[in-house]
This record gives sequence, structure tokens and C-alpha cells, in this order.
Amino acid sequence: MTDLSQALAPARPRLAGRLKLALCIFALMAAVPPLAHALGEPFLIVVATRMMVFAIAALSLDLILGYGAMVSFGHAAYLGFGAYAVAVLSRAGIDDLFLHLLAGIAASAVFAALTGAISLRTRGVYFIMITLAFGQMAFFFFVSFSTLGGDDGVALTARSTVLGMPLLQGAQGMFYVTLALLVLVFAGLYRLTLSRFGRVLTGTRESALRMQAIGFRPFPYQLTAYVIAGCLCSIAGVLLANQAIYVSPAYMSWHRSGEMIVMLVLGGIGSLTGAMVGGLVTIALEEGLARYSEHWRLGFGLILVLVALFSPGGLSGLLRRLGLGRDAT
Repeated sequence: MTDLSQALAPARPRLAGRLKLALCIFALMAAVPPLAHALGEPFLIVVATRMMVFAIAALSLDLILGYGAMVSFGHAAYLGFGAYAVAVLSRAGIDDLFLHLLAGIAASAVFAALTGAISLRTRGVYFIMITLAFGQMAFFFFVSFSTLGGDDGVALTARSTVLGMPLLQGAQGMFYVTLALLVLVFAGLYRLTLSRFGRVLTGTRESALRMQAIGFRPFPYQLTAYVIAGCLCSIAGVLLANQAIYVSPAYMSWHRSGEMIVMLVLGGIGSLTGAMVGGLVTIALEEGLARYSEHWRLGFGLILVLVALFSPGGLSGLLRRLGLGRDAT
């Protein structure tokens, strides 16, 4: 029972370190546009925007995987729902970013509630496989959606507008809107994980049987977290569609779900700052290594193996061992 009490109690000494590291990350990202212009490398803004998009996706997955111990191989489906919300509404003449976000979140919430209610009745490898099956069902649905390009995807005519203003049309505007949403998602998850809901979810991860013994039913908490994670991932999908000005079923394949799990392993599972770092570093490594070799995945795999062997807590664990960002989990 002592372990359960520790799991349910918010670890106050760690919170200051977590926030300091997160604030440092946000400050560094905010400095990218002026630095890119100073270096004469505006492409860095585009890369940094993509990094932040996947940081949001990694944060959403960490809620269910890191805090709820739910290994989903269909999480990328929600990335696709957000992206296709932009494509469908844009074709209908609706260009507002907030309406795109609302549509993506609504579609993801419905899909997550229905599939989660079924998936959460299983455990272990069965949960992994059923989430994979649901994710692939969504993937093949959009592959067969010929009016939106099917397997080839569809190009957008323009990016979303913000209250009628073309804030996303330029790379810098797109960057700062993405940064603002990243901050909001992190802040929301930070508060959520510290709340009673978050502590019960963490306690369920440690021991569902013990949680039931003290009067908590894990299922409603897990399903709620599952739906919230899907909705947050759809935000990343909306941003990804705008950043690429293109939508494809490839966004929601099981390979993409696997990549998001890799981001958590690299950054640190069960750590919001770790998830954010994992998303940022993974995309940065992909872009950087791809410039030097078409076999960049070999180098990336080697880095991942080294992190897994020498820093099981991911990059956030490595920072703690080095005395940097102490307790920033």
C-alpha cells in the first residue's frame, strides 16, 4: 500500500525541474526564427515547426502509454483524423483553423470512445493488436476515399485561416501558432497529470487491482484518458496538414504509430518533458541524418540502441544522470 500511496501523491520536488526544463525548451524553440534568419537558413523554421507538431503527438501518446500503461499501435489514426478534417472542411469552403481543430477533435473523440470502450476490455498484447486493427481500419477507409485522392492523398489549396486572418500562410506565422499550441497542450497535460484524475490514472498503471481495492474503477479513467489522448493527437494532425499543405493516409499508418512510440522511448516514457524532447529530437535527427545519407535509418537505429542500453530512462534520464534538469520528469 505504501507504493500505491507514493504513486497517488504528486511528487512536488520533481515539478520545479520539470517546468524549468520545459520552459528552457520553449525559449529555445522561440529563438529559432530569428536565429534561422541570422544564419540565412529559413528552412530551419519549417523543420522546427515539424518537430513541434510531432512533439504534440508524442505528448498525447505519453498520456496513455506513459501514465496509463496502454500501448496503442493505432494512435496515428488520430493524426489522420485531424489532417483529413482540414482537407474535408477546406473543400467545403470552411478555412478557419478553430473549426478545423473542432472537427478533428470531435471525430477523434467519437472514434476513440467507440474503439477504446472495446479495446480496454483487453490487456497486454491483445490490447496492442486490437488498437492496431482499429488503426488500420481507419487507414484503409481513407485509402479507399477516392474523392480525397485515395492512397495518393490530396494537396491543400491553402493553409487554414485564424479568425479570417492568413496567419499560417507564412512559415514564421505557422511556427509561432504551432509553438503556442505546444505550450497549451503541455500545460494542459501538466495540470491533468497533477490532478486527482492523473494520480488515479498513474495508480492504475502501477496496480489496477489495488486501485479497485480502494474503491476506484480503472475503466472510466482509462477510457477518458484514451479519448483525451486521441483528441490532442488530432491537433497535431491539423497542424501537420497545414505545415505540409498536403494530406495522406500515410499519416495514420501503423508505422507512424510505431515512430511515436520510438519518440517516447528516446525521450523517456512517462515523462511529459521526455515525450516533448523525444518528439523534437527524433524529427531533428531524421532531418539531419537524411542530409548525409539515404541510409539514415541505420544511424538513427544505432542511436536508439545506445540510448536504450545506457540510458533506460531516455534522454530525460540521461539529463538527470548528468545533473542537468534534475528531476525533470
